[in-house]
Amino acid sequence: MVVYIGEFSKYIIALLIALYTLECFAVFCFDNEERRRGIYIGQNLLMFAFHFTCFLVICFETGDMTYLFFYAFQQIMLYAAVVLYRMLYPKANRLIVNNMCMLLSVSFVILTRLDMGKAVKQFVIVTGSLAVALIIPFFVHKFKFLKNLKWIYALVGIAALSIVMILGQTTYGSKLSYSIAGITFQPSEFVKIIFVFFVASALYQSYGFFEVFTTAVIAAAHVIVLVISKDLGSALIFFMVYVLMVFVATKNVLYLLAGAAGGSAAAYIAYTVFSHVQVRVQAWRDPWSVIDSAGYQITQSLFAISSGDWFGLGIYKGTPEAIPFVEADFIFSAIAEEFGIIFSVCLILICVSCFIMFMHTAAALKDKFYQLTAFGLGVTYIFQVFLTIGGGTKFIPLTGVTLPLISYGGSSVLTTLVMFAIIEGLYMIRQDESEQQRRALRKKKKIRERRQYSAGDEIEDEE
Repeated sequence: MVVYIGEFSKYIIALLIALYTLECFAVFCFDNEERRRGIYIGQNLLMFAFHFTCFLVICFETGDMTYLFFYAFQQIMLYAAVVLYRMLYPKANRLIVNNMCMLLSVSFVILTRLDMGKAVKQFVIVTGSLAVALIIPFFVHKFKFLKNLKWIYALVGIAALSIVMILGQTTYGSKLSYSIAGITFQPSEFVKIIFVFFVASALYQSYGFFEVFTTAVIAAAHVIVLVISKDLGSALIFFMVYVLMVFVATKNVLYLLAGAAGGSAAAYIAYTVFSHVQVRVQAWRDPWSVIDSAGYQITQSLFAISSGDWFGLGIYKGTPEAIPFVEADFIFSAIAEEFGIIFSVCLILICVSCFIMFMHTAAALKDKFYQLTAFGLGVTYIFQVFLTIGGGTKFIPLTGVTLPLISYGGSSVLTTLVMFAIIEGLYMIRQDESEQQRRALRKKKKIRERRQYSAGDEIEDEE
């Protein structure tokens, strides 16, 4: 019986995620939230059905029904997130909220399958992080002075990264985090957001050569500190975000070309200076030649992805634990092995739909600061997704970054939830701008009608 349930569930899970993904893009066929309501309700039902199906399979496969209690707590938290966002922020974008909850439900399922202890920790972190994220849209929406804190963003960002460089804990050759009162933080995750605010506040009024040069110096300071700490994955994200934000602000192709040339030169220097970069490049170019050492992770990842086939082996049918650090850097490989290629592609498309909504929000905003902020956060999010999945599939060398909202990691989860919440605040600002524009048009229309009416009365008087 258990065998039949596990086998049949693979197709049900693939169908649910495929329908959910289809509705992610159906949203863009409508131009306002009211007309999208039916799609959002359908997404919620599909998400809860997926979550329930997965935990039912986990219970049958393990023979332990106590997993249902853990599932119940997760379900309450996800339902509360959907309802509270809708109640507190009626103007918020529900696709972003739904995708956030869907990605979290995938995270809970795969982490429960991999390591129950880490899944519980992740649940606690997510619950606390959602409580923080729920108040972020209010501050973004109401506080207009955020655009005037350029130097505060710069100082806080560099200081936070410098503390890690000096006092941080060394993890596999890189200084990534430090602890306060027993709680470990990875500041580079939080500074990503601060950095985006810095670049946006520096360029939203003027983007001449002096402003671009000054911003480049501060951005270089962030990147240099990260390079010294050997956190090259984060350094790459900071660099790409800066180059693309400058290009969008100035629309000058020369800056983009200069960034590409500088990035290529920096990559070559990093390869010649850092031995662990050489190891990762070797593992990327030919992992089979070093399968017993540097290439072990990537080869195991490729084995897992290839064995998953279209619909996956099924929950608890694969061996994702054979991949070192599978719950962080290689969680996509575990998902591909047990849920299949169809599920994995749909997961990527869900992330892409988030990015498209971020860019759609940025394009519709009139205020340059908010526009650049939305764009920068969107690039930060999708580039991190690309680095994680690209590294795990041998498309690019490994960078050691996590898959947002899915991988295990407190700092990453909190940062991504805050990022999504900021976008919600920006979306609400966009809604306000649209309403103001409609009111202005109605006012102009009324004035024009009054003038026409007055002109008609004058003609009648003359007659």
